[in-house]
Amino acid sequence: MRIGVVSDTHNNLRNVGQIVEQFNAANVEHVVHTGDITQPKTLAAFSDLVAPMTGVFGNNDIGELDRLAPAARRHGYEFVMPPLRLTWAGRQIVVVHDPLELEPLDLRAFDLVLHGHTHRRTIEAEAGRLRFNPGECAGMMAGYNAVGVVDLATLEPEILTF
Repeated sequence: MRIGVVSDTHNNLRNVGQIVEQFNAANVEHVVHTGDITQPKTLAAFSDLVAPMTGVFGNNDIGELDRLAPAARRHGYEFVMPPLRLTWAGRQIVVVHDPLELEPLDLRAFDLVLHGHTHRRTIEAEAGRLRFNPGECAGMMAGYNAVGVVDLATLEPEILTF
């Protein structure tokens, strides 16, 4: 199973359109958003995704939860406050927005740890586990924006830039 990973879209609708194209072309089976959507119209911009989307709300989403949560449900997306625990393809996955939200967790229980918030790429593989943040995706400079794909069979990450 290949999953797409995106974080911190911050209402950049032009980039969200490109993110959708990247994930659809990569044939991901599910997309995980690690938070900071910021407005319901951003969720609507993901509606051309072929794959379903699941995610967590970030710190910049808190003031919009009363609008974001219903918008997520309306589009068929599953979003919760972090941490989100998933079991996909036999892998234990945890999703948070801010990496500080990982501190109370025993990360040895997870094969894949996904986070955002920093806008900086994190790829840390150790002892058969992967900690991953694909980095900035809402920037204005073409070629410097990125999303990620993780193959759950191998825990191999891939960076897709646009």
